[in-house]
Amino acid sequence: MSILRSVCQLRVGVTTPKPCLHPSIFLFSLSLSHNTHTLTSFPRTFRFHPLSLPLSPFVLFMPPKATASYGTGASGAAEGDRPREILVQHLLVKEDDQKLLLYLQQKISSGEDLSDLAVEYSLCPSKEEGGMLGWVRKGQMVPEFEEAAFTAPLNQVVRCKTKFGWHLLQVLSEREESILQDIQPDELHMKIQDPSFLDEAQLIDVREPDEVAKASLPGFTVLPLRQFGSWGPEITTKFDPQKDTYVMCHHGMRSLQVAKWLQSQGFRKVYNLSGGIHAYAVQVDPSVPTY
Repeated sequence: MSILRSVCQLRVGVTTPKPCLHPSIFLFSLSLSHNTHTLTSFPRTFRFHPLSLPLSPFVLFMPPKATASYGTGASGAAEGDRPREILVQHLLVKEDDQKLLLYLQQKISSGEDLSDLAVEYSLCPSKEEGGMLGWVRKGQMVPEFEEAAFTAPLNQVVRCKTKFGWHLLQVLSEREESILQDIQPDELHMKIQDPSFLDEAQLIDVREPDEVAKASLPGFTVLPLRQFGSWGPEITTKFDPQKDTYVMCHHGMRSLQVAKWLQSQGFRKVYNLSGGIHAYAVQVDPSVPTY
């Protein structure tokens, strides 16, 4: 599987996948079918905008728009000691469209907002969201884009070239990298025995209702992956991204995809049940039915 999918398509959230026209700087996206364990690409995503805040699609808040300057990306901010994530927006133009690239750079230098220009001129599907890519970390993007983004000064628009064309990108904010890791069935079992764990943690079961009827664990909220369109846009209002969040499915594949998506939405600590409820039943609690 190529690591280059449709541009900007870490994203998920459409109920009806459509063919993608552009390759991606990102490495994964979310399959909505629980019968298919292949990570697939979708051309759009849900964007979550509660009324009180102008949010990015991936975090609880987004800083106010800053006046952008234009730079080449030759010099950038120093790398911090701890892994970090950056909030990025961009636009994409054809490699041979130098006239348009120069025009856009001049627009930015004169005070035009990159997101507005992305809506009008970008070739990337993210143009529908003003070029917003959300919070990203190292290892998610093609090398040229990653190098430019992680060395770019905050709020300065820089230029970089990838196999897809020319990008004008802007880093809006940065933060310490979030956590996404597997949790073994025996470890989760021990935690569940502690009543305070069920009060403090957030537990999500992404299996379908007929699966949950066959086997379940206490404390889990059922959010069927096939119904993503109904619960996805409200995830940051129903759950607290700052709390530890545990995700489970049948064998751990669907839950891993949702866990990655939750991390992209700004959830700080996300844990995927390794092997799913099947492994939990086999390794830890035989009273839980297998199917």
